[in-house]
Amino acid sequence: METQKILVAGQVQGVGFRWSASQVAQRIGLTGTVRNRRDGQVELIATGSAEQLAELVVQLKRGITPWIVVDRLSITSLPLQKFSDFQIII
Repeated sequence: METQKILVAGQVQGVGFRWSASQVAQRIGLTGTVRNRRDGQVELIATGSAEQLAELVVQLKRGITPWIVVDRLSITSLPLQKFSDFQIII
C-alpha cells in the first residue's frame, strides 16, 4: 500500500471532476480524498496498491467525461495515509 498526491490541471473545476474522480477511485478500490484548490487545480490524495494508483492515473489521463480536459498531472509520493473510504472535500 502507498499514498500519492495527484494534482490535476486543466478544465477540472465546475465540470463534475471531483464527483467523477471519486467514482473512478471507488470503483478501483482506492481510499482518500479529492478537493478543489484555489489555484484552479484539483488535488487527490489516494491510498492503494501501486497497480490501483497506476490505473487511477490512466483513467484521469484518458479523461473521465467529454467535458473534463486534463492538461497536466503532477504525482508526489506521500507517507502512507489510511482512509476509511474515498471522500469529496467541499
